[in-house]
Amino acid sequence: MNERAEWWDLFLSASGRTARGPFLIVAGVLLGVAILYDASLPDALHWLTGWLVYPTLVFCGACVLSKRLHDRGRSGWWAALVLMSLVAVWPTPKHFLDFLFAGVLVWAIVELGVMPGEQGANRHGPNPLKPAPAV
Repeated sequence: MNERAEWWDLFLSASGRTARGPFLIVAGVLLGVAILYDASLPDALHWLTGWLVYPTLVFCGACVLSKRLHDRGRSGWWAALVLMSLVAVWPTPKHFLDFLFAGVLVWAIVELGVMPGEQGANRHGPNPLKPAPAV
């Protein structure tokens, strides 16, 4: 598989595993696009284009979060909690429950952005940093 296909796979597939480096790059790109989209367009354009942009960002975010959660040995369904928390606190937390969701995001940052993946293969596939040798 070539490099381009692997990068698109990060955005469009929830199966398999990904290491911290590619995860952080893709998560940064997705957050950057969301921030630029929110900051640069007037409200009228948000109403016209948001129905396409936000679901696309959520889908791509779910894919990359699932892959990283798989690398940590967790179910990809935890991505739903992380994305729900991000939506709840975007752009700033206002209510008490929003601060609980912010706690979930702090957990996700530590779990996915700081902690290393599981050594060796797990039920989601081989270690992305040390693939199994070809036989």
